[in-house]
Amino acid sequence: MALLNIILILSDQMRGDCVGADGNQCIQTPNLDFLASRGTLFSHAYSAVPSCIPARALLWTGQNQWHTGILGMGRGQAPMPNDFPRTLAGELTRAGFRTHMTGKGHFHPQRSLMGFESTELDESGRMPDSDYRQWFCAHAPAGVTPDDHGVAFNSWHARPWHTEERLHPTCWTMMRALEFLKTRDKSGPFFLNISFARPHSPYVPPDYYFNLHRPDDIPPPYVGEWAGIHDDPREAKNPNAWRGKMTPGQIQRARAGYYGDIAFIDTQIGRLINWMQRCDSEALKNTLILFTSDHGDMQGDHNLWRKTYAYEGSSRIPFLLVCPSVRKHKARAVVDEVIELRDVMPTLLEAAGVDVPDTVEGKSVLPLLERPARRWRKYVHGEHCTCYSDEQEMQYVTDGRRKFIWFPRVNSEQYFDLENDPGECYNLIDDTNRQKEIKIWRNYLVSELEARDCGWTKNGKLVYPDDKPLVSPYKNVRWTGS
Repeated sequence: MALLNIILILSDQMRGDCVGADGNQCIQTPNLDFLASRGTLFSHAYSAVPSCIPARALLWTGQNQWHTGILGMGRGQAPMPNDFPRTLAGELTRAGFRTHMTGKGHFHPQRSLMGFESTELDESGRMPDSDYRQWFCAHAPAGVTPDDHGVAFNSWHARPWHTEERLHPTCWTMMRALEFLKTRDKSGPFFLNISFARPHSPYVPPDYYFNLHRPDDIPPPYVGEWAGIHDDPREAKNPNAWRGKMTPGQIQRARAGYYGDIAFIDTQIGRLINWMQRCDSEALKNTLILFTSDHGDMQGDHNLWRKTYAYEGSSRIPFLLVCPSVRKHKARAVVDEVIELRDVMPTLLEAAGVDVPDTVEGKSVLPLLERPARRWRKYVHGEHCTCYSDEQEMQYVTDGRRKFIWFPRVNSEQYFDLENDPGECYNLIDDTNRQKEIKIWRNYLVSELEARDCGWTKNGKLVYPDDKPLVSPYKNVRWTGS
């Protein structure tokens, strides 16, 4: 049965373990937990390039990162292209869906549509004339700006929002989404992307949400036996530090702001559910809802902050899929096959009864809702170019149970047993009892890089690269399919 409506809710920089339904006993996400109870939680969902622009390129095209041409945000890379021949929103627009985005697009140029018919944008500080900032200027007290909280865009500092709750960008994003639903043409189906710019820093939720989680309940960071390499006292003084050992109080405050941002997003999702149940219940019955994020946030794990890392805090993302009540079969509550962001496009197109174009390399996850797959991918291949530091450029492969990481610029490796060590505290790369399985996982990465013919393998082994950045041949030329 073709689906009439699709709502894709996208948060920015949200860890996969920051949903109550995923096992987090502290965070307050009752509405996401409700959606999980009505649908399916994917426990091993990953961002293959865990930073904003490259991750969103995967989502909107269904392609792998080599073919999107963006291997990270940093050295040798380019902005988000606006000329992909096939995009998720574009295919749904062609199929007759009314397509609209509210919130963060992060396209280039900023007003590019990426296949949407219309957008209403909040691009944080990147776009001084964004729709949100224009609205804020018209409705806030004279002289007040969205930046008066004083926290920088990539800071680990946190504090409560400095003005009224209704003026917060998270609240505005849902307000505009609800306005779209109220005024849309109901003669046809819609695709609505609600794209929150949080919990990406600055961590400045409204006061109620900043104080919602008891300090003693907020979990401390994972700190591996190997994490001393990131104990950088000088960098730790930087309010925009990417690494450094902070005090327990500093970490707790950052996490209170981060958790508060997520709880506030959850409240906005409650607004959506409540409004549709009261005012558009027939549409809700025939609406698929997908909640996910572009990547995570280390939040002090292993003395690291922000994203771009292979570690779970940065690369694992939430992924909740709720099919319409008109579908009669009972879905699995939890799916543990490994999935990634390029699977979003084929999933939603299949659900909508729209042909999946040849440019798409992801896989629809809909078959996983009914039963475990007989054949599924063995792993996800992820990477990120040099961003904060050469030593953090990385390549990784994982199935959610094991993870192999290679740092090419410093030629070092890590291997983690995620089933027994979900916090990645114990690097097993030199464990004599693990060498056979490590070889298997290393060879997975070798096969991925060999297929690129990019000079990073030789005679079946990983090769320490020269100083040149790894650049995809599709950086400036669009890939049109196999």
